[in-house]
Amino acid sequence: MNTLVTPKRGANVLANVKIAIVGDFLMKRPVIASARRKGGRFEFHSLLRKVRPYLKSPDVTIGNLETTFSGYRGPGVKASGYPTESVHPRTGYPRFNCPDELASALKAAGFNVMVTANNHSMDGGASGLKRTLGVLNRHGLKHTGTYRTAQGAGAPLIVNAKGMKIGILSYTRGTNSIPVPQPWMVNKIGTAARISSMIRKLRAKTDFIIVYLHFGTEFRTYPNKREKKLMNDLLYQGANVVVGAHPHVLHPVHVVRSRDRDGRLLTRVTGSSLGNFVSKKLRGREDSITGMILELTVSKNGRTDANVSKVRRIRTKVRRGSDGIYRVARVSR
Repeated sequence: MNTLVTPKRGANVLANVKIAIVGDFLMKRPVIASARRKGGRFEFHSLLRKVRPYLKSPDVTIGNLETTFSGYRGPGVKASGYPTESVHPRTGYPRFNCPDELASALKAAGFNVMVTANNHSMDGGASGLKRTLGVLNRHGLKHTGTYRTAQGAGAPLIVNAKGMKIGILSYTRGTNSIPVPQPWMVNKIGTAARISSMIRKLRAKTDFIIVYLHFGTEFRTYPNKREKKLMNDLLYQGANVVVGAHPHVLHPVHVVRSRDRDGRLLTRVTGSSLGNFVSKKLRGREDSITGMILELTVSKNGRTDANVSKVRRIRTKVRRGSDGIYRVARVSR
């Protein structure tokens, strides 16, 4: 389903910026194993090749990196010989570590921003978190949500696309009971007031604000009242888009016309879970391998604020081919 808001006749449109947002990159053990090639190298380009046209055409493409690049000293290596999923010995939760080759595949596919605040941010410890950001930097992938140093920690990412300044915020509810050595290393949701304060600061510096939240209940297909309230509160503070991930299944995407605290009547978008963009099937559920590319067209003219003018929902599914390789593909429903 596509939603189109037609600009007023005669409006002097200065910029149309296309933004694509996807859900979780849940790099499970079989997905990583299927990318292993002769000589021990990894090739993840095949994973994303079929959806590359939908990821490369937007001006800004955002994904949630629900793994780490903790390297060969990180989790999973001792048992498998290479970075992969393992089990945390204390918490019992899955612990993610992925070969660095995924980063080059992300860049080649069209991603230019990865949000990194999620419940697996600390899977490789402080050193794994810092190494992950270093790998993203080396591949030219912008990021927000976790930080290597106290200087600048908590700061939002501002991306310039066709002269339009887009602010991107990333927060997580928790880190799977793994302690964060320094609070500034991972953006945690905490109270709505904390995020609201950052939105207020961004309002003076940007044209458009996206908030990406890692929250919700796994496998629940709709948000609860508290999550709905948080998203609506953030819209009222001035966010244009509030999306989420973590439930591993799709939630409805809502397009609304609402006023914020400054009185601006704008088209705003919420989607509390964009599902798994990459994963193997979880608990035998087909909806755990179903995701979405949420494509937004944002228009700005000389007289009005940047506003969502078109919303496109592109459904995706992860399929395992007869060759054993996992691939993300577009599906009609």
